[in-house]
Amino acid sequence: MHKILVSGYYGFGNIGDESILAALVENLRGAGDDIEITVLSANPSFTQSRHRVGAVDRKNFFEIYMAIKNCDLFISGGGGLLQDVTSEKSIRYYLGLIYIATRLNKKVMVYGQGIGPITKRANRVLTKSILNRVNAITVRDEQSVEDLKSMEISGPPIYMTSDPVVTLKPPGKSEGMGVLDSLGIRNDRPVVGFSVRDWKDAQGFYEIMARTADNLIEELGFQVVFIPFHYGEDNKCIMKIRSITKNETYSVDGRYSPGEVLDMIGRMDLMVGVRLHSLIFSAIQGVPLVGISYDPKIDGFLARLGMKAVGNISDLELSDLLVEIQRVWSDRERVRAQMLAKMEEMRIQAGVNDKLVMELLNM
Repeated sequence: MHKILVSGYYGFGNIGDESILAALVENLRGAGDDIEITVLSANPSFTQSRHRVGAVDRKNFFEIYMAIKNCDLFISGGGGLLQDVTSEKSIRYYLGLIYIATRLNKKVMVYGQGIGPITKRANRVLTKSILNRVNAITVRDEQSVEDLKSMEISGPPIYMTSDPVVTLKPPGKSEGMGVLDSLGIRNDRPVVGFSVRDWKDAQGFYEIMARTADNLIEELGFQVVFIPFHYGEDNKCIMKIRSITKNETYSVDGRYSPGEVLDMIGRMDLMVGVRLHSLIFSAIQGVPLVGISYDPKIDGFLARLGMKAVGNISDLELSDLLVEIQRVWSDRERVRAQMLAKMEEMRIQAGVNDKLVMELLNM
């Protein structure tokens, strides 16, 4: 039995990260029958029940040390773990775990991550020192490859693959549709989904989102539904926006699984998204999308779809957003076909992640 320990931002109620774990676990199980998976989690009981894996408290150093000591392969991934923009403590936490694993002579793989931005010189030096000790690195975009090279990380092989989430399959059980029906969403009018988040220095963003929602309702006859991807945090932002809209909008409340949210996204006719995984979910479902950037990972994913962000969350122009929405909506069938073709390419590339896992386990 091969024992794999997985580290990431799990157990916090973030749909994006939970979908990464769901895809990672599903792909690892598909790669081999004799695999036992344990996850470092902020909520071990939730992670155990939701993903059917073993789980260890990510703050309990003794349990973490023993889990690393007993594993055959330590996986750091996926998501944007190695960056110091949102928190300097975060990058040191994840690098620290990798360092412990290398010191215990464990095989270590950085799996499907988005690297950076890493802005502090000390953090770049630390990242170089520790990542040059691992066995393999796979990243989800070209910018991550360039960032690794700029930090002179050349010890392990580096592969550009894809975010694990691109491999998720729509559940097709209509859980999400049931949620939307309960909100009063009708079938005779198009539906646009909004995925938003708070961000520093982006006060004008709320007004722009509210005016955009009103325009879509009044000019194009859309129904507008806000879908939180980080429960609690996104709901606060949604409340601010809905408080200044002139027309009725809808908001999904409650905690839902990645499959349920993926199902909800499949009901959309159009998606306007800030959260990365709202865009990935839209592309999986073939829902035409308009992306708003707040981080290079958004630009990286959109580039892989052959698209560009309409602007940055901190300096977005209402007129640019409305023009881009109109363009995508008018050309939605071509946009849908292009996205689905690009997603198939990314799914094939994502298979490299699990091929490397099996090679490391069998070394």
